[in-house]
Amino acid sequence: MRHPEWIKVKSTGTHETRKVLRHHGVSTVCEEAMCPNQGTCFSHGTATFLILGDRCTRNCAFCAVESSEPLPPDPCEPERVADAAHELGLKFVVITSVTRDDLPDGGARQFANTIKTLRNKINAINIEVLTPDFKGDSEALRTVLDAGPDVFNHNVETVPRLYSTVRPMADYRTSIDIIKTAKQLHPDMRTKSGIMLGLGESGSEVLAVMNDLREAHCDFLTIGQYLRPGRGNIPVVEYISPEVFQEYRVKGIEMGFSAVASSPLTRSSLDASAMFAM
Repeated sequence: MRHPEWIKVKSTGTHETRKVLRHHGVSTVCEEAMCPNQGTCFSHGTATFLILGDRCTRNCAFCAVESSEPLPPDPCEPERVADAAHELGLKFVVITSVTRDDLPDGGARQFANTIKTLRNKINAINIEVLTPDFKGDSEALRTVLDAGPDVFNHNVETVPRLYSTVRPMADYRTSIDIIKTAKQLHPDMRTKSGIMLGLGESGSEVLAVMNDLREAHCDFLTIGQYLRPGRGNIPVVEYISPEVFQEYRVKGIEMGFSAVASSPLTRSSLDASAMFAM
């Protein structure tokens, strides 16, 4: 399917941000997942750091990240991420990872070490983490949260009916429950989630997911259009119009979300610092 006129992806180009990232040997989900906004973000000196390597133990149908046997966690990675963030002058950092089902804690300690290292390196920094589901392990979740991120983000990605196709190695209820548990463990911490549209979901299914997230006391919501990153990924079923995205944004505010970002090119980390400031 051709992109409609409202989907305008800017060229990534070459930016100083990319040079800094390569110099410190760190990865970003912006590049690994072929995010359509990386040109915009890189030109503004922002990036979402990808820790725990660039190989995922799961094989979600929508994702461009390589699925293969990962390497052991790099103990020097937190320091390299902090050095890159410091050189970029970042005051708001987003940390995400591939899913590491091969590790006993799912990589939770690496998240915690990265958070602590960033705080030691950069004064008055705000940190958002976008984590995998840790297979629902509350102790792994506690390890991350006790390190003190300002925002805990975990994406549900799609509606329950489509999980077997879109996220065959994940479980919808586990994703909802991890957000609920995060809020129970740290009531003052902001929680966040996101969903992609255009995979064949119905409007009523999207609203049901939004309702489930609010019942889990999710604070922030992002809604964006799924764009097929490669031929090996699941195709787009439908391009959703900007007007429909706006309707979901209004409905989300009415439901009680503190902030909702909803547009075709909205992604989890786009303008994350602005959402945190709301």
